[in-house]
Amino acid sequence: MLNDFINIIGDIISKSGFVIGEYRHFIMIFISCVLFYLAIAKEYEPLLLLPIAFGMLLTNLPGANLYHPELFITESGKIDLIEVFNKGGLLDFLYLGVKFGVYPPLIFLGIGAMTDFGPLLSNPKSILLGAAAQIGIFVTFICALLLGFSEEVAAAIAIIGGADGPTAIYVTTQLAPKMLGPIAIAAYSYMALVPMIQPPIMKLFTTKKERATVMGQLRTVSKREKIIFPVVVTILICLFLPDAAPLVGMLMLGNLFRESGVVERISKTAENELINIITIFLGLSVGATATAENFLNRQTLFVIFLGLAAFSLSTAFGVLFGKIMYYATGGKVNPLIGSAGVSAVPMAARVSQKVASESNPGNFILMHAMGPNIAGVIGSAVAAGIFLAVFR
Repeated sequence: MLNDFINIIGDIISKSGFVIGEYRHFIMIFISCVLFYLAIAKEYEPLLLLPIAFGMLLTNLPGANLYHPELFITESGKIDLIEVFNKGGLLDFLYLGVKFGVYPPLIFLGIGAMTDFGPLLSNPKSILLGAAAQIGIFVTFICALLLGFSEEVAAAIAIIGGADGPTAIYVTTQLAPKMLGPIAIAAYSYMALVPMIQPPIMKLFTTKKERATVMGQLRTVSKREKIIFPVVVTILICLFLPDAAPLVGMLMLGNLFRESGVVERISKTAENELINIITIFLGLSVGATATAENFLNRQTLFVIFLGLAAFSLSTAFGVLFGKIMYYATGGKVNPLIGSAGVSAVPMAARVSQKVASESNPGNFILMHAMGPNIAGVIGSAVAAGIFLAVFR
């Protein structure tokens, strides 16, 4: 009897993660704990960074078998759903929503339901600032190609410059699924660090006089304009770039829910319960792809560096185009609103306001900055559509 008990204990110990785990697994567990600290103690994008970190923790627990990347990376390039249902773990089933491109568009649906396009419609010129900020994406794409990355991976890395996590996840899933973990973590980390990364760049390219520029009051936008806008944008962009339809279409549908005023319950569900549930599933699934094999390599360092470059360049081009508009309008446009052309809504707009108020305490440009900020969301989705149209 004693021998049987000893054998059982020995069998349990031999199968434990402490025995079968490799040093790389424990490095990844440590990294996930660092992300827990950043999400909880520093509040860096906690809504997604926390579930991503926990997904990373779960997938790297030796012997847990919650995620099997080999089920999704086959010679044919197609998923064998029968194998997934027979052998898959919890995270494998959740990951199907990422692999099939379901979660990111649903996140956009919720974002659309929370977004007021009024500042953009009130000042249509701000669309140009949102577009200018996307230049950083394409510059980084070229740099990644020069560093030896494939076109698909370079596109996935470059889209980090849009400062839009769901867009980065969607493009990476379609073009470079092996890179999903590092790219998603880099994207959300830089989104969280907007208040630290952007101000030095904004001050570098502007003078105190420019930063202190006071802008006139925005005009009032009618309800009719707000209802027509999402329909027209969907038709124009999705006819021109069908690959952008999932992101742009869901963004505009959510906004139409909000502005129509006839589906209040659906609108509230989209911006609350639905987006919260999808955020949990998306975070866990993305974190699950950050296995030791995929994450602990030289490519991850390049992703982190190039992601920072993409985001910094997007900010710089937005500010520089804002500077052009400042001189073109005779000093009526504060160039700082150009930095909000990245789609970190509304954080980038708040940073523009903060930097402006440092030069002129009575200055209030927040709503003006929201225009380029909202345009940046649409712009990053369009950039994603271009990459998908060319490389998928």
